[in-house]
Amino acid sequence: MGNSTFFISLLFFPFLLSQVLCQDTDSPLPAPTPPPLAVSTQRLIFKDRRLAVVYPIIQAFKKTITVDPLNKTGNWVGSDICSYSGFYCDNPPDNVSANALAGIDFNGFLLEAPTLEGFIDKLPDLAIFHANSNKFSGSLPDVSTLPYFYELDISNNDFSGAFPATVLNIKELSFLDIRFNSFQGTVPPQIWDQALEVLFINNNDFATQLPENFGSTRVRYLTLANNKLTGPIPQSIRNLNSTLVEVLLLNNKLSGCLPYEIGYLKELKLFDVESNLLTGPLPCSVSCLEKVELLNFANNLFYWEVPEEICALGNLVNLSLADNYFTKVGPICRKLIKNGVLDVRQNCIHDLPDQKSLLECAEFYLKYIRFCPPPATNKIIPCKPNAPSHDHNWPRSKKAPLTYKTLERHKS
Repeated sequence: MGNSTFFISLLFFPFLLSQVLCQDTDSPLPAPTPPPLAVSTQRLIFKDRRLAVVYPIIQAFKKTITVDPLNKTGNWVGSDICSYSGFYCDNPPDNVSANALAGIDFNGFLLEAPTLEGFIDKLPDLAIFHANSNKFSGSLPDVSTLPYFYELDISNNDFSGAFPATVLNIKELSFLDIRFNSFQGTVPPQIWDQALEVLFINNNDFATQLPENFGSTRVRYLTLANNKLTGPIPQSIRNLNSTLVEVLLLNNKLSGCLPYEIGYLKELKLFDVESNLLTGPLPCSVSCLEKVELLNFANNLFYWEVPEEICALGNLVNLSLADNYFTKVGPICRKLIKNGVLDVRQNCIHDLPDQKSLLECAEFYLKYIRFCPPPATNKIIPCKPNAPSHDHNWPRSKKAPLTYKTLERHKS
């Protein structure tokens, strides 16, 4: 195997036309001149046998592509597969001297084909497949038999139906991006048992509760926004304390109280639950998120006072509490309002501008307030049981969280 040259020859073997000649002995005719030998030879030279194996698979898939507006398949010709647009070669783990097709990146190619089956699932050394912003559809191929596969991106395509259960069998899967499709139904709880580092399933039509094993994964970047997720945020989120960096849960139908276990997420930098049905006081444990830069609790049903401990977070550059039912903010929070860090518009803090009416606030507190059991957990601050006061004149610099880019169709 190795890097030895491997040959595929397509030969049109010579043939000879012959016919029986009839002669008139009285009027002999000259015999016809036989045609020349018809031989056409095409010879493809591959750098490695592994590349020769995938060549016919690629060519067969090329024939199924019905739309290619950017002519990305125009150079899918000849034996130099590693130079094809979107194809990347590397040394496979089982033979570092070999050369194999390891990755495919069709991001933004705008290709249209009825299915990916018979293509990526037949490429034995494939580890990465990215196909953001195409028009692929059909069933997702089962790539679980590919020994090195670990990264799948089929976002912003035309896939539909149930959650693609074939991904549950990919043992080494660490990156899954299926956002901006038309998947619907439930999200299998087994997905949270996989060793994922990145999971983007936003902008589909999933309607399911987050299961208790939600905290079993070791995900770092999690985007579940713009679906129809229901129920509470599980207390098991505490188990993500050493991994979770950014989580987007906005624009769902999550309900219940915010669990105080969120305060254990010591690596968290972004937490966004805007536009849900979450309620209760903000737990003081949020003040333990020492690395957090952006907190968005806007457009929910949170109430009572805003904990000063949260406003004292040292890396905080944006805290949105707009459109809730908070009634009080202290001096530290008011300083953040003045600096444009804290947004408390449309609440019930009536010595501040742009608040809900007294009638709307009274109606909420009389009819709709829901207490969070057990109430004592609201005051738990697990990281600083006897923390002293801090100097709150720290410098703040705005940063761009990574996962907000997932809310756009095109992956940058």
